[in-house]
Amino acid sequence: MTGLSKTLMIIGAIIFVIGFLMPFLHLGKLPGDILIKKGNATFYFPVVTCIVISIILSVIFHFLGRFR
Repeated sequence: MTGLSKTLMIIGAIIFVIGFLMPFLHLGKLPGDILIKKGNATFYFPVVTCIVISIILSVIFHFLGRFR
């Protein structure tokens, strides 16, 4: 198995697991996320959710990089 196919399989597995766990983790409704409602318009920017996901992915890829 080549390096690229192995990497794509790992990324696919990670995306699958995250997608499966999303309904149970309630990500996207954390304190610190920006929600602005004015009339018919709604603006939502998940600042804290993005930071949490970034930290989790950084830890995962750090450990995957150590075992190469």
